[in-house]
Amino acid sequence: MADPLNHEEKRKLLELARQALIRDICGEPIPPLDLTQLPATLRQPGATFVTLTLRGELRGCVGTLEAYQSLAEDVCEHALAAATQDYRFPPVSPHEVPELEIEISRLTPPQPMEYKDGMELMERLRPHIDGVILLDGIRRATFLPQVWEKLPDPAEFLEHLCMKMGASADLWRYKKMKVFTYQVEEFKEEISGPGISGDQPPAP
Repeated sequence: MADPLNHEEKRKLLELARQALIRDICGEPIPPLDLTQLPATLRQPGATFVTLTLRGELRGCVGTLEAYQSLAEDVCEHALAAATQDYRFPPVSPHEVPELEIEISRLTPPQPMEYKDGMELMERLRPHIDGVILLDGIRRATFLPQVWEKLPDPAEFLEHLCMKMGASADLWRYKKMKVFTYQVEEFKEEISGPGISGDQPPAP
């Protein structure tokens, strides 16, 4: 990944995401993003996931694994998608917007993981550090590193990831799939007060 974002760059991305959400959910037009007015870091290609929580509960999470547009555009696009296109939830309503907390995860490029069998795969994963992608034919699923907080056991982590992919929970134990890992730089709003939480660089 490129150099970690500084506090002001994180603040700007969170601000852009919230402005886009407010306008879209309230039915207002969203003006084109003027990249020339943004820091160079935010104009560079970036891949992100945007997670929305409401009173501590997940309200939407959408993103991409590969960079195909500027970091700023990517954050705005996925903030809107998390609010309106996450199939697990109904679209966010206007009255929910003020209570939404926005979290941004900036991804490193995914790297293939070599392993012999399910046991070695489980042993090589780094809880709370690695995001994981499983590929089995046309099926694909990923968990961000933050998911380790709820699924700290590698075996359970892989089981739930297989189920998310639409496969049996134990597929990883007997079938060798393509596995990629990545890390994230994570930061979010502090709804209870001013500031940004997560001013930390991604794990190596």
